[in-house]
Amino acid sequence: MDAETTKKGFFNKFLDFIEKYGNKLPDPVMLFVYIAGLILVCSAIFGALGTTAVNPGTGDEIKVVNLLNGEGLIMILTNLVKNFTSFPPLGLVLVVMLGVGLAESTGLIATVMKTTILNAPKKIILPTIVLVAILGNATADAAMVVLPPIVAMIFIALGRHPIAGLAAAYASVAGGFSANLIINVLDPLVYGFTEIGAHVYDPTYSGNPGMNYYFLAVSALVLVPVAVFVTTKIVEPRLGKYHGITEKLEDVSAVEKKGLLWAALSVALIIGTVLVLSLPANALLRHPETGGLTTSPLMDSLVPLMMILFLVPSIIYGKIVKTVNNSKDFADHLAKAMSGMGMYIVIAFVAAQMIAYFNWSNLGPIVAIKGAETLEALGLKGLPLFIGFIVVAALINFLVASSSAKWAILAPVFVPMFMIMGYSPALTQAAYRIGDSITNPITPMLAYFAIVLTFAKKYDPKMGIGTLMTSLLPYSIAFAIMWIILFAVWYLLGIPLGPQGELFLNK
Repeated sequence: MDAETTKKGFFNKFLDFIEKYGNKLPDPVMLFVYIAGLILVCSAIFGALGTTAVNPGTGDEIKVVNLLNGEGLIMILTNLVKNFTSFPPLGLVLVVMLGVGLAESTGLIATVMKTTILNAPKKIILPTIVLVAILGNATADAAMVVLPPIVAMIFIALGRHPIAGLAAAYASVAGGFSANLIINVLDPLVYGFTEIGAHVYDPTYSGNPGMNYYFLAVSALVLVPVAVFVTTKIVEPRLGKYHGITEKLEDVSAVEKKGLLWAALSVALIIGTVLVLSLPANALLRHPETGGLTTSPLMDSLVPLMMILFLVPSIIYGKIVKTVNNSKDFADHLAKAMSGMGMYIVIAFVAAQMIAYFNWSNLGPIVAIKGAETLEALGLKGLPLFIGFIVVAALINFLVASSSAKWAILAPVFVPMFMIMGYSPALTQAAYRIGDSITNPITPMLAYFAIVLTFAKKYDPKMGIGTLMTSLLPYSIAFAIMWIILFAVWYLLGIPLGPQGELFLNK
């Protein structure tokens, strides 16, 4: 008992430390404003000092450009709107969220999750829950809110502890946030910043949102038994038997089942149409000259295709269950979907300015070149280099939880830095996505942590952050170990991470 109390005390102290200093950080919007200001000041200082670096790819000398002189200020003012409207992640995410937001607003997402889990045989219900949770990142953050309370009620119905179900669902969604069997909203979001970072070193670089797909699809399957083991062997034994309140999970109604059936048929029709347009030798979505799919209209169309894949079944489902009765309802649902993107749009605006300043000042390529030279001098390369980067990304998650906010800061430095060392942007992005995911369940900086704590208090009013943390931490540790092992195997075997997802740059 004393040892357990000591452990809980340690976790609480650790969390108090993170909360205390993490809460002192400014809001992500202001964080970008401060970084942008710092970049401007650094451009003036290092510009005056004549700081330079030699691009190892071209042999050209790069000088720091002062953005606080007359020419710099004119550039800042005249390009402010263009920086925002041409910011790649902005359009990519908003387009996809039209479909995903409609699916959430009409109730399609909640019905899919309930149906999938409730219809699973008892023996495989936990693996099904974990897989549905991991795949839930296709709905962006919606699964973090929708799934945990549903799974908690399912666990009660099965005679198991609801907090264990809550923890399993949340940890699987958050900890496996980048893994999925389908390309989803997170892929174009992350890729947009990766492309920006790659252009610091090579302005001609072009990848695609699915360039980590093979690795992340396998990851989704590999993490399932890990989460099941942690739940049954660590979390549930520690929680013991539940003696609290019980409640009944409402079954999926007949009309919801009908809506789901027709929505599924529409998805099958869309996928079939895409296959017809891409699989035959001279298909419309293949490259018009080479006939390939790696670089083709199909890859360039992934974002609109994702939107359609959510939009069409959501409309059909909404029509059947009467959440979409007319064009006004449809427009209202779309507006509701976009209303939740307000903060992202604000962050995108300031992040676009920050990245533009970073590029104009030439601080980005110079930092990348100097950093690469330092790493090479230290002899740090290959797997140790990328495992270290995964750890860095995971630790930063305790200070800045937003995946896009972190990557907007890290990508312009690490992507070109590793490109200089011969590693592809796809490899750097894959390492980042592991680090960004594994500590998601245990960072109080993620807004959904507080929401899950609220759900947990429903079953245990005395539930504290430390108690919840002890149920979530084992998932983060186990996911980190397994994911790093998978990354190491992938790297050592030299397997492509996805379409255009080679590990190394072609010299």
